[in-house]
Amino acid sequence: MRRLKKGLLLLFLIILAVAVWFPLAFLLGGSFMGTQEVLQKLGPVLGDMKGFASWSLIPQYPTLRPYVELLLDSPQFFVMFWNSVRLTAGVLFGQMIVGVPAAWGFARYDFPGKGALFTLYIVLMLMPFQVTMVSNYLVLNRLSLLDTHMGIILPAVFSTFPVFIMYRFFRGIPRSLIESARLDGASEWQIFWRIGLPLGSAGVMSAMVLSFLECWSMIEQPMTFLKNRSLWPLSLYLPDIAADRAGLALAASVTALIPAILVFLYGQTYLEQGIIAAGVKE
Repeated sequence: MRRLKKGLLLLFLIILAVAVWFPLAFLLGGSFMGTQEVLQKLGPVLGDMKGFASWSLIPQYPTLRPYVELLLDSPQFFVMFWNSVRLTAGVLFGQMIVGVPAAWGFARYDFPGKGALFTLYIVLMLMPFQVTMVSNYLVLNRLSLLDTHMGIILPAVFSTFPVFIMYRFFRGIPRSLIESARLDGASEWQIFWRIGLPLGSAGVMSAMVLSFLECWSMIEQPMTFLKNRSLWPLSLYLPDIAADRAGLALAASVTALIPAILVFLYGQTYLEQGIIAAGVKE
């Protein structure tokens, strides 16, 4: 009976895994299709053809033309790619400078209004972008930061989500270890630099991985605050592709996914370490 339950659970997990990876398999297979084959299969959706759309995992006539066109004949793609790199790098660097000390302060110090301020952080974290869009727009307009990359970077730097994530990991550091360091004469800066950061590095990396995945694929912020197309990130490249270039869109989607997948695979170790670190109790 136990083996039967384990077998059914394993089968259920395999089905879920296949359901999750199926769209990616379709995307990868479609990126090697020619334009005519893509339009033939998706014509009822993308064009004026009648009937029903169809798809296949393996292209009937595989070709590298979409990738050649994307990487050699689409300079706009590289401009948007490097825009995404600049935006993401700026956000992550700013969150390291602002978010890490903030999370450490909330986790290890007591001060008047700490509970109310942390509750405010959580409330702000729960608010979707649409709620704060108008206020952000007015502030950025007053600071003359609209239609600039800094107008995207600055609001994301002060995001409360990374602080909330890192707070949990810093909170898991045993208090006795902190007190021992103070008794040995360590300053608050030394405690933060030599104890807090090394022991909380898994939490910091976890927050950075999640922030990277969010920033790399952001759409609403660039569409709202950037009017100059030369400043657009890669996430706005795909909606700008017409139906007759659907093969190029699929190849661009696969290319845009590669950095996110690599960062996620690299950050998996830190996520696991972070879970272990958060479970340490005094």
